[in-house]
Amino acid sequence: MSRFKYTYTPRRRPRPRSGGAIHISLSPLFLAPVLVLAILGAWWLARDSGDSAPLKEPAVLAASCAPGRSCSESTPKATQTATPKATQTGIPHPRSQAAPAVSEGDAPPITGYSATVLEDGCGEALFELNSHVSVPPASLTKIMTALVAVDRTEPNDVVRIDVNGPELSLETDSTVMGIEPGMRLSMRDLLFGLLMRSGNDAAIQIAEEVGGSVPAFVRMMNEKADELGLTDTHFTNPHGLDDAALYSSAYDMAVMGRELLRDPLLAEIVQTQFYQPAWDGPALENLNLLLGTYPGIVGVKTGYTDLAGQTIVAAAERDGRRIIVAVMGAQTEMYGDATGLLEWAFSETSACGLTRTAR
Repeated sequence: MSRFKYTYTPRRRPRPRSGGAIHISLSPLFLAPVLVLAILGAWWLARDSGDSAPLKEPAVLAASCAPGRSCSESTPKATQTATPKATQTGIPHPRSQAAPAVSEGDAPPITGYSATVLEDGCGEALFELNSHVSVPPASLTKIMTALVAVDRTEPNDVVRIDVNGPELSLETDSTVMGIEPGMRLSMRDLLFGLLMRSGNDAAIQIAEEVGGSVPAFVRMMNEKADELGLTDTHFTNPHGLDDAALYSSAYDMAVMGRELLRDPLLAEIVQTQFYQPAWDGPALENLNLLLGTYPGIVGVKTGYTDLAGQTIVAAAERDGRRIIVAVMGAQTEMYGDATGLLEWAFSETSACGLTRTAR
């Protein structure tokens, strides 16, 4: 294709007619002062108009999007009392940045979106922050899976395995116990794999064994939630992988943790750091890093998904008291949140007496 070069040829000026007006040549010497004056005038006008309209500060976006709220809404304050109920259609949980630390009164700041501190002896809430707002629970769901399993089975019941843990891990990029088809394990082994290793394969195997199918077992989970009076909770699976209609709350999870610790076998499991199932594979190690590091810790369970963030139910005993803490929606500090609230509860509150709340 040919290339065209565009040029501009100035037109010639007409010569002055004889006897006409004197022609003034617009030479560069004449134009220079005019151009300088024009530029200075334009600058002065622009300066005046700019000073008369100062720039506004840009709006500051919320540091995080609360679970169940759109990113256009600000993060609720710690003293907020509203507790919106999630619906069966599910709740979005967008969160792109770490949540701001919040606290009330003498309670330490936490990074989680919601929290509950429960006194086990009387069931009184010592601290509440968005405690009844329904949010994704992640693997804390497995607490309810374990509660239903111990209600309907015996620890020594033998289960023929048909769930492939390694394949499930590849498909879902999630934690598994490591069971494989053809194995024969006790319900006790599966419960250790469920709670210690947060095994999604163990959760599915337990659901199929106890309920006959996963949907039937999930109905049992929701029936158990109703039995315990958990009004902020709805289950759709036995493991806690993200689902639009799967939700619970900090308060409900604290109650579930309290219920789990009342069962001797489950209480033993969540305090165990290492366990060897009846297989040729390696021993299981508990994922709860508070075990062996925080004085008096007695469990219970941790969890994480992209939607839920970090979730934890932690319990500790001191001076004849047992305190249960649930934190939901933390980003990087679930252990710090949990231990900070435990320390505060033991040192700043009396057993089933003085309470400090952030409702």
